[in-house]
Amino acid sequence: MIPMRLLQQKVEQAWYRPLGWNKCLLPLSWAFERLAARRRAQFASGQRAVKRVSVPVIVVGNISVGGTGKSPLVIFLIEALRQQGWTPGVISRGYGASVKDFPCEVSGQDAPDVMGDEPVMIARRTGVPLVIDPNRSHAADYLLSKTSCDVIISDDGLQHYALARDIEIAVVDGLKGLGNGCCLPVGPLREPPNRLNEVDLVVLNQAGDSSPLDGYSVNSDYLYKMDIAPEGLYSVASLVSSSSTAMDVNNLGPKVHGVAGIGNPDRFFASLRKQGFDVVEHRFPDHYQYQSGDLQFGDSLAVVMTEKDAIKCTHFCLDSHYYLKVSSHVDDSMMSRLMPLLAQAKLDLKQRQSA
Repeated sequence: MIPMRLLQQKVEQAWYRPLGWNKCLLPLSWAFERLAARRRAQFASGQRAVKRVSVPVIVVGNISVGGTGKSPLVIFLIEALRQQGWTPGVISRGYGASVKDFPCEVSGQDAPDVMGDEPVMIARRTGVPLVIDPNRSHAADYLLSKTSCDVIISDDGLQHYALARDIEIAVVDGLKGLGNGCCLPVGPLREPPNRLNEVDLVVLNQAGDSSPLDGYSVNSDYLYKMDIAPEGLYSVASLVSSSSTAMDVNNLGPKVHGVAGIGNPDRFFASLRKQGFDVVEHRFPDHYQYQSGDLQFGDSLAVVMTEKDAIKCTHFCLDSHYYLKVSSHVDDSMMSRLMPLLAQAKLDLKQRQSA
C-alpha cells in the first residue's frame, strides 16, 4: 500500500507534467470546474449573501493550490500603501492555526502554531493590524471595529466570494505557472486559467525571460513581475532578541543544511546556491510545525532556513541556526495601476454610503 504522503507527492508531480495516468480523472476536473463556476455565479447573482465593508478591500490570492508568493506581495503592498498615505489592515484565514475561538488579532510575538506561521510572520515584519478567521467577513468586521485602517488586504481570499472585494490581485508562480492547466484533481487549479482575465492585476513571482502564461489567453496589459531578493542571513535567535545584524556568508562555511517547509522549496534552495553554498536539502511539508529533533543532522554544519520556518524554531534554536531574510520588489507600473483603482473604490464606497 502506498503511504499517503508518497501518493500526494505523485499526484502533485503529475500536475506539472503533460497528462499521463491522470487523464482518466478529467471528468472529475470538469465537474470541479463547473461546481466552482456555479458557486461563484450564485454569489454574483445574489443567491448567496455577499458582505460589503466600509473600506476598500484588496484581495491577494491565486487560482492554484500551494505557495505562489502571496505573503511577500502582501508585505510589499503594506509598505507601499503606507508610503502613499494609507493605513492598511490584513485579514487571513490563519491556515495552520490551532486557536479555536475566532476572530483573533495577531501580533508578531504570538506563537506560530497557535495563530499560523504566515500571519505571525507578516505581523512581525510589518506591525500591521492583522486578524485571522476562516470567515473573512467576520475578520473584516472585527478588524474595522478594533483599528482605524482605511483599506483591507485579504491574504489568500480570491475564492472567498462571501466578502465583496474592490480589487483582485492574482499571484502566479513564475516557474511552475499553471501546471498542466487543469482544475483539481488532474491539475493544481482551483479555477480555470481564464479566471485571470477577470482580476485587476496578475503578478508573476520570479518569472524568467518567458512568461509561464504564454500558452494561455491572458491579458498581458495587467501582467506584472515580482522579484524576491535576499537581504541577508540572520541568526534565528535574533528573532527574539534585539540583535539584527546580518551575518557574513563566508563565516558559515561552504556547505550548509537547507531547511524549507514552504510551498516551493526549490526556489529557496536555488537562492542559497546563488549565495555560494553547497546545500544539503531538507524538505518539509508546507506549514510544518518543527521539533528540535528535526534540525539535528549529526554534524557541525550550519542550518539555514526560510523566515517562515525560523519563527517556528525560536524556542529551540542553536547558534548554528540561521534564516535567509528576503524582500520583494514589483514593477513600478503595478502601483501606477493599483492606486487609481483604489482611489476609485474609495469614491464608489463613499457614494454608496451616501445614497
